[in-house]
Amino acid sequence: MRTIADAMTEGRLVDGHRPWPRASVDEGAWRAVASRLGGAGFTLSGLWGEAETAHMAVLDEDAGALGVVSLDCPDGAFASIGAVHAPAIRLERAIFDLFGLRPEGAPDARPWLDHGRWAVRHPLGARSEPAAREAYAFLDAEGEGLHQIAVGPIHAGIIEPGHFRFHVNGETVVRLEQRLGYVHKGVESLMAGADLERAARLAGRTSGDSTVAYQLAFARAAEAALGIDAPPRAHWLRALMAEMERLANHLGDVGAICNDASFAMMLAHCAVLRERALRAAQACFGHRLMRDCIWPGGVSVDLDARGTATLREFVDLLRRRFPPLAALYDGVASLQDRTVGAGVLAPDLARRFGAGGYIGRASDRAFDARRNLAYPPYDELSFSVPTLEEGDVDARVRIRIQEISESLKLIDAILARLPAGDIRAPLPARSGEGVALVEGFRGDVLVWLRLDEAAKVRRCHLRDPSWFQWPLLEAAIANNIVADFPLCNKSFNCSYSGHDL
Repeated sequence: MRTIADAMTEGRLVDGHRPWPRASVDEGAWRAVASRLGGAGFTLSGLWGEAETAHMAVLDEDAGALGVVSLDCPDGAFASIGAVHAPAIRLERAIFDLFGLRPEGAPDARPWLDHGRWAVRHPLGARSEPAAREAYAFLDAEGEGLHQIAVGPIHAGIIEPGHFRFHVNGETVVRLEQRLGYVHKGVESLMAGADLERAARLAGRTSGDSTVAYQLAFARAAEAALGIDAPPRAHWLRALMAEMERLANHLGDVGAICNDASFAMMLAHCAVLRERALRAAQACFGHRLMRDCIWPGGVSVDLDARGTATLREFVDLLRRRFPPLAALYDGVASLQDRTVGAGVLAPDLARRFGAGGYIGRASDRAFDARRNLAYPPYDELSFSVPTLEEGDVDARVRIRIQEISESLKLIDAILARLPAGDIRAPLPARSGEGVALVEGFRGDVLVWLRLDEAAKVRRCHLRDPSWFQWPLLEAAIANNIVADFPLCNKSFNCSYSGHDL
């Protein structure tokens, strides 16, 4: 089993699954794929369930391919992937909470999304049970002088809820453990039975700051399932929106990270530039976040000459005003003192967890779905994927700064080459399965979709990059001081909502 394609030959290929194959495998093949995850060529890209089936998406980075393997679970159990590959642990806990499928041999059987407040346990499974409330058992840490600090889920700022349990020795963090799931909203349950328009709306609300990435991933998965393609102009408009979303978020993050290091002036200037990005998006596409602008089959709004001029003016503005801010970041010694060497994520951990986006690239993992699994129009565009090896807060800031520059170049190229033509193709009513992996500002977003004969959703799974990034924050904060946690946390900027679904 040298490639993911080899793994597919060990099972029964499922008809109508596009663009990459899905194979139904036996337990031996399931375990064999699991044994290759992490350091042996394969990267776990997703793990999800159905009533009596477990699915695993595997990325073969060397081959530039993705594959899905599925294991039937008639007895309600499957061989744990987390037992041999730690990035799968939280995903398995979520599968058990939602579907009741038990990962046999799992190292952690605690609930994850289920906080004991649902009407029933395993609400999406074949066998639901009465709700059960039990105290959550946080992990222990032993040692002289250790004490605990509990933070959240309610925070001082206007942010999403999450609980952080610190074990500390003086001011030094010995262990951080997260508990999330407070904003679970049942997106995948709401999608069941929905038509494509409603499902696309739901996808775009999975994580508000990544609405373009989610709707793009959903649209591409739906188009793959239906065996159609969007018009060329729609592909280029989608990329334009994706780069605008990246710019707005990176600008906000750079300012917010500096603010957590007590350099508020950077926050003020970056906030102004972020606001200009949002206003440009509003003027061009009718919504500040460009929500509901991307649909299966294409896009819902075109770009006219006035919008093109607006974007060119914004790009010129950002090219004038952002470089001095990047130089200012470099030139403030007190700021560098806080960011350099703080929250280091080792490159081997980033690779093992398949960390995407600026988190992975700051720790020398160069994966970018726009390039490694190129989709239109990125397969026709030239751009750099910056990487650094330091893996600290400073590196994650610098990756964002470099990506801002690359996005400006991409916007220039897209506007110069934007083809004429239709912006949406008709959707046939037929069944199929599709999978898509697209690059959001945090990293790769995966959507897997099954449609019935009327092109309504039977099952849809959405995987945020934060599933593989949140656990790495626990590792990165170890041996830092408690006061640096907000800084490290913001440099990761993982999504609560996208992770909690």
